Amino acid sequence: MEPTCHTRPALRRAALMFAHGLNIHFNLIEPRADLDVLMVAPKGPGHTVRSEYKRGGGVPCLVAVARNPSGNAHDLALSYGAAIGGGRAGLIETTFREECETDLFGEQVVLCGGLVELIRGGFDTLVEAGYAPEMAYFECLHEVKLIVDLIYEGGIANMRYSISNTAEYGDMTRGKRVVGPASRQAMKDLLADIQSGKFANEWIGEYRAGLPHFRELRKEAEKHQLEEVGRKLRSFMPWLASDRLVDKARN
Repeated sequence: MEPTCHTRPALRRAALMFAHGLNIHFNLIEPRADLDVLMVAPKGPGHTVRSEYKRGGGVPCLVAVARNPSGNAHDLALSYGAAIGGGRAGLIETTFREECETDLFGEQVVLCGGLVELIRGGFDTLVEAGYAPEMAYFECLHEVKLIVDLIYEGGIANMRYSISNTAEYGDMTRGKRVVGPASRQAMKDLLADIQSGKFANEWIGEYRAGLPHFRELRKEAEKHQLEEVGRKLRSFMPWLASDRLVDKARN
């Protein structure tokens, strides 16, 4: 579905609920003035929301209200968030603007864009220096999970407590040489693009054009040596498939 649309007149005493703030924050959707507009944004992918719910738990959810003509939008957001399991983990109040801009920033700078390029850059550096691709894969991708799990469990201090003194010293003395002033300036520039709507406009234009650049970038990424080596090495670790987060046969 194209991101831009208008609400249909047939909606009466209804509410529009979103899982992400982009369409409302950047005025890509213009709801009727009489409709409640709210957001419940789980801080995790859909399959995790579902799996945690089935276990009797949930993932934290962000809730926000943009319009509240009925006077009940806030209660509806809280009840929906609780119903999908968020109430068991935490419902955190925010705004459409804050959720949208911080979410896009996190994806581009740290969680996806930054992390992926850090992994690929490290892998390429080792391989170009003559080290075996398999060794580069283990050191620059496979062991990322160990570090992330430790950070996820108890923060950066928890991770540093758990690794060797050698690794901790290297972390604290070399990390800023990798992500230094130039990288931090790039982060500020990307945040400015998000805040101004430049990124949103670029993405909407790409979508309306049929995603040609997007599809080309995806094909190019799939050809990277890291992916080929990873497929081979993961075939030696059958336990990775025992509790998969992603099942491409189903989604």
